[in-house]
This record gives sequence, structure tokens and C-alpha cells, in this order.
Amino acid sequence: MSSEKGLLRFITCGSVDDGKSTLIGRLLFDCGAVAEDQRAALEADSRAFASGGLDFSLLVDGLTAEREQGITIDVAYRYFTTPKRKFIVADTPGHEQYTRNMVTGASTADVALILVDARKGVLTQTRRHAFLASLMQVRQVALVVTKMDLIGYDEAAFEKISADFATFAQPLKFASVTAIPASGVKGDNIATRGAGTPWYKGPTLLEYLETAEVDDARAAAQPFRMAVQYVNRPNQDFRGFAGRISGGAIAPGDAVRVLPSGRNAKIARIVTADGDLERAIAGQSVTLTFTEEIDCSRGDVIAAAGNPCEIADQFQCTLIWMSDTPLYPGRRYSLKLGARTINATVTDIRHRIDIETLAERPAKQLKPNEIGSCNISLDAPIPFDAFDDNRDTGGFILIDQVTHETAGAGLIRFALRRSHNIHWQSLEIDRNAHAAIKGQKPAIVWFTGLSGAGKSTIANLVEKKLYSLGRHTVLLDGDNLRHGLNRDLGFTSADRVENLRRVGEVAKLMADAGLIVLVAFISPFRQERELARNLAEPGEFFEIYVDAPLDVLEMRDPKGLYKKARAGELANFTGISSPYEPPEAPELRVDTTKLSAAEAAETIVAMLMAR
Repeated sequence: MSSEKGLLRFITCGSVDDGKSTLIGRLLFDCGAVAEDQRAALEADSRAFASGGLDFSLLVDGLTAEREQGITIDVAYRYFTTPKRKFIVADTPGHEQYTRNMVTGASTADVALILVDARKGVLTQTRRHAFLASLMQVRQVALVVTKMDLIGYDEAAFEKISADFATFAQPLKFASVTAIPASGVKGDNIATRGAGTPWYKGPTLLEYLETAEVDDARAAAQPFRMAVQYVNRPNQDFRGFAGRISGGAIAPGDAVRVLPSGRNAKIARIVTADGDLERAIAGQSVTLTFTEEIDCSRGDVIAAAGNPCEIADQFQCTLIWMSDTPLYPGRRYSLKLGARTINATVTDIRHRIDIETLAERPAKQLKPNEIGSCNISLDAPIPFDAFDDNRDTGGFILIDQVTHETAGAGLIRFALRRSHNIHWQSLEIDRNAHAAIKGQKPAIVWFTGLSGAGKSTIANLVEKKLYSLGRHTVLLDGDNLRHGLNRDLGFTSADRVENLRRVGEVAKLMADAGLIVLVAFISPFRQERELARNLAEPGEFFEIYVDAPLDVLEMRDPKGLYKKARAGELANFTGISSPYEPPEAPELRVDTTKLSAAEAAETIVAMLMAR
């Protein structure tokens, strides 16, 4: 281990009430990182929240809900320093539902402190957090066995916990695992050695942290990488590219390649607010200038010319799912990697990982806090490294395009071979030519609504009217497509998503052929309808919400489906046992209790012809 002074980032994690916040609070207290006013506040807060003595967890647990429940909910970051090193600690939650917070804390950590309550031993959450730390490439682990004072500093119990964890962690391939017996309340082996563990000869927690290897040292030995966050052009005489170096080192005169364009250049200057540098390394934020004038934009990656990133648009990745809405293959998200954001679709869930055993389990969806191996496809190629090689250029997040929440965190493993073998074929007869020969504007008219609302009836009338006007149309009906293209799909949420993905792609192809495409599907999920809209050209997608109250639909029930669903004979029936998400801003809402099918068709045709 290196003793070089620098900044060490570490996380604390473990099961609920393992004493994470108490341990970190005690560490801050013993290191002299608590100011006098904070000590006074700690004494006052301890009297209000604790049952007796100083409650060191209150130095870290900042949320009122955390203090009242005695748990950690948010990621609490604290900065402190000792004569040997500077530190940033992330105190992460123990509850399974806050796995996303633990992943956030681990994403930049050099060391993971995995805490185990000496009374309970290695638990499911212990294994979960160890696996997540391994996934996030945290290579150094300290297994801190807390509350040793509550078991009388039993050496045999400590050794058993250490052995149990070592057995589980063996396939995780940590660079090092160091077990430390400790008591946050008593202070044993935190900053000073404890009288209760004379049998322990290893480092105290502080000694361990002061000598652990800083990840930036490893990153500096990697090939050069810098994602461009900002193009700095204050005047006509200066054009620089600003970003944080995520790997390797750079010096004036070095050859680099700008990706994904593949253009080469040489570094002219390394500019900082404190003046030009002769050399910059991983972890530094700089502005680079080139000797040549080449195109380079925000989101591009500047890489070593002799060892550049790969470029691909399809990957196999490990996905940590964070959204309360499950992941289904076929749904569209925004993928953010570095400073670049691009449309992405999870095309396949290869398997789910069982945290208890690390076994691979078959899965058609990923639920909140589950981890799986997935294939993902992008709208365009991007530069990347495998996450194991570079966390910054190999890690991404998926963003829900409707709610804009962070839905998942992904770790790129490798590019799929087909991403290098399959390319877009240039076609000379484009969509404009197809539309011109038909003398019309293409459109996708998407009828959505519950079963029995009248979607197919109205769509059929609209097609007949357009046909009489000499328009070229095609009608895609939900029931009809399930006899052919989608005959392999059922009615689970995952199958419904795939059903609509296929229909959306087919509708796009037909619109590209210049047709007016009428789509009559229940299409219950708002996100899939939005996906279909995004596939269409601007101004060519028309969402028609065919609406009627549920009680009216049950009275109509032309196919007897509602009756079967109410009797429990029909599973996953939309509106009864499966949800329907009404459109929020459709181009047209048709209330079939007020308009006849013929009147609705007239209104829709008039809307299309008025374009």
C-alpha cells in the first residue's frame, strides 16, 4: 500500500442498524474533525434523541426522519482530514430499498467499509453490499465487525464472521479484504487500539484508511481519456476543450484521437486557471487545445491516439435497476455516459443475478433494486471502455423519458459483435419520394383506449373515408396482428411492451413508405405510446384517445371479455386486473358516449386533411 498523502474516498455500508453512522461519527470525533460548536450541538442532540451518553451517529444522520427512526436514508457525505491524508466519506443506507443510494456512493469510492453487527454475522444485505461494491470496481474492502463490546470482544465470533465473509467474497475478486474488530460506542480500534481486543494485531480503522491505495494512482496508469464537458471559446483566437481527465496522463505534443469522429490531433496546451501545465493526470480538470483545427464537441471523448476507446451502438452490460417501475425489454430510455446523452433500448434481459448465491436466474423483467445482465441498443455509436477498465467511460445511467427520473445504473462489459457487423444501408428512394408519388403526407394515427371503447370500429371508418378520398392507407389492428407478427406474445406487462414495440417499428416503416398508418391497439402504457411517437417524424403522430366509462364498456362487452375478467377467467385484462394509463395530452379525445363512430371518424379525417 502507498502512504502518499492524497484524497481517499470511501463508503460505509452494511445492514440496517449495524452502526455505520455511529462508527463514522466516532471516527470524526476521535480525529478532531468536530468543531466546538458541533460538539455542543452533539451534546444537545444526544440529550434529545439518544437514551444516554453521546450519540455519535447524530454527527452524520442529518435528516429528521433518520434521527427519529435511528436509520440512514440518504447518502451523507462528510469531509475530514488528518496529518497524513484527506478523506471524503459517504455513509450509505442499509435498507434494500435504498440500494440506489449505495450505488451512488460506491461509484467514486476507493475503499468500502462493510460493517457487520457482531451479534448477527453476515446477512443478506452484507452480501448485497459486497456484491455491489465489487460491481462498482471498489477494489479494497475493510470488513468492520462492529458492536464487539456487546459480545464481550469474543475472538472466536470475530474469526467466524471473517471466514464467512471471505468465503462469500472469494469470487468477487477484491484486491484486498481486511477484517477489523471495532466498537463505535467505546471507540475500540477506530482511531486508537482497544483494550478489549489484545488478541487483534492488525491496523486500526484510521491506520487502514491512511495507508489504503488511492484509485487515482491506478487511473493515472491507464490510457488517456477525457470526456469533453464544455467547448471554451471566449474569443476568435482561443478554442479549448474542457473536462476532467478520467484516465492516463497528457502533455503538450501528445497525439490524441477525438471520438466518435476518429479525427487525430496533437495537444498544443494544457490550460488551467493557475496557468499552463507541462503534464496533467487522471483526476485533474483542464482545458486542452489542439495544434490542428478539428471538430470536437461536448460529449466527445479525447483519447490516446495509440490506444483509443472502442466505438459501438450495442453492448452487453450489467444493469442495476433503481426505478419503482420494472424494466421490460423494448422500452426506450435516455442513456447518459459522461457528457453524452442518447436514446437507448434494452433489447434483452439475459438473466437476473441472485444476490444470495451469485447464481444467474432467468428473468423477463427487472424489479426495483434487482441486478441483471442485459443487452442494450443505442440510436448511434458512442465511444466507451469496459467498466472494469475505466469507471468513467464504462458507466452510464438510464433516464426515464417520461418522468425524467434515474431509472438504472449500467456497467458496460463489451460491445456486441453484431454492432460492428451491421450498418445502415444508404437508400436512394427516401420517405419524401415515397410520399410525393402518393400525393400525400405520411402519418401515424394511433387509436388507444380500453377494450370495447370503439377503437377498431372508428379506425375502420376512418380508413374507408380516406380511401374514398384517394389516400393510401394501412390499418394495423391489435387482434389481427396477434394472429401473425405477435402470435408468440401473451398479455403480461413484459409481452405488452414487446407487442407495442414491434407495432411501433412496423408503423414507422410504413410511414416511411409514404402511407397513412392507422393503429388500433389498447396500448395501455403511456411510455410505449410515447416510444411510438418518438419513432415518428415531427408532426406525423396523432394520438386518438377513444374514451368511455368502464361501466359503459362492461355493459357493451361485445366479446364477453369483461364478464370473463370479472369472473377471474381472464388474467391480466386491461381495466380490470391490469392497469391502463390514459393519455395526458392526446391530439384528440373521442368520447363515444357523446359521439357516434361515424361522427368521430369525420372529425379525425377533417383533422388529417387540414394538415
